[in-house]
Amino acid sequence: MTSQTVAELHEQARQDYEAFKARGLKLDLTRGKPAPAQLDLSNGLLTLPGEGVYKSADGTDLRNYGGLTGLRELSEIFAEGLQVPAERLLALGNASLTIMHDTVVHALLNGVPGGTGRWLDGERVAFLCPVPGYDRHFAICERFGIEMIQVPMTGEGPDMDVVERLVAEDATIKGMWCVPKYSNPTGISYSDDVVRRLARMRTAAPDFRIFWDNAYAVHHLTDKPAEILDVLAEAEAAGNPDRVFVYGSTSKVTFAGAGVAFFGSSEANVKWMTGFLSKSTIGPDKINQLRHVQFLKDAEGLAAHMRKHAEIVRPKFDAVDRILTRELGGTGLAEWTKPEGGYFISLDVPEGCAKRVVQLAKEAGVALTPAGATHPHGVDPADRTIRIAPTFPVPAELDVAIEGLATCVRLAGYEKQL
Repeated sequence: MTSQTVAELHEQARQDYEAFKARGLKLDLTRGKPAPAQLDLSNGLLTLPGEGVYKSADGTDLRNYGGLTGLRELSEIFAEGLQVPAERLLALGNASLTIMHDTVVHALLNGVPGGTGRWLDGERVAFLCPVPGYDRHFAICERFGIEMIQVPMTGEGPDMDVVERLVAEDATIKGMWCVPKYSNPTGISYSDDVVRRLARMRTAAPDFRIFWDNAYAVHHLTDKPAEILDVLAEAEAAGNPDRVFVYGSTSKVTFAGAGVAFFGSSEANVKWMTGFLSKSTIGPDKINQLRHVQFLKDAEGLAAHMRKHAEIVRPKFDAVDRILTRELGGTGLAEWTKPEGGYFISLDVPEGCAKRVVQLAKEAGVALTPAGATHPHGVDPADRTIRIAPTFPVPAELDVAIEGLATCVRLAGYEKQL
């Protein structure tokens, strides 16, 4: 385009932005929270388990102490989705983030099975962090001084050429974060080749661990759910049975603040984890677990429940794609993902523009996740990735917010070109 054309486009974008800003809106796209309509799907939990119902399938009184590993009946419901045998899937508290945090603490202070000692005693501890990625994973590392090594994401998952080279040559790399299905924020699901290579790769550290955060294991948006390889089975077949810690939860299945979190792994790792749990708790909230069993009933009940979620969420993802295509398609100013599940869409704007877009949106009344949140320490070297969380707003508000976001992208993009 000629400089005159760019100037004209910039002026039009500026006028559109001022008009949008004058509307005095207050819209929030910051976090991937379930919408009230999604939470309403689980209101049946509020009347469960019911008067006089307080025993597990084996007759245990769930009102009392005990039951460190949680209800087997609930683990059986989620075993298939999380790809962990029910006997090795612990049903615990209400937040998988808590379990991931505590796993890191236990490894730092005590080491892990197959290791030579405490991670804390090494010269350094480093984790591989696929980017763009999940900010709360990065926050755990930052809190404990764990060095974060960025690995670029591809359309099939983390760049395995980079991953294999790094873990093979550096014994201080002890861990790696993974969101293998409908990744946060790109929506990418790991290919079979990526899962096999993660399971089989040679690592300089004998106690290397993959933190497999399968947060969106059952959160499909289409009738053809993404399928990923069973990483625990692949790792065991490769002679690395203890390599993977698996996490999941019901936070976006039932109630985000009153759900159940899961930890699964090899027999050795499960024994390791339960040993620490026995020092910190007498057992999880088994009554809450019982009501989840009653409400979901079985794996098919879980699948049927998640189809109801998809009916609410899918139109919102479609709306984001439709509006961005209409407003930004063909401009060369943006690229975005089109996930088939999960909770996020990743938007890439011209290099050096993400912070400016977020600032413009904030001034116009649209709150976005801070630019850089998708990278360690909140710093995106290219300053171009923005995470869109479309689930919480009602459809009408979402449409307005995405239209405003597109206007901000046009204004920032043409500013840069000028």
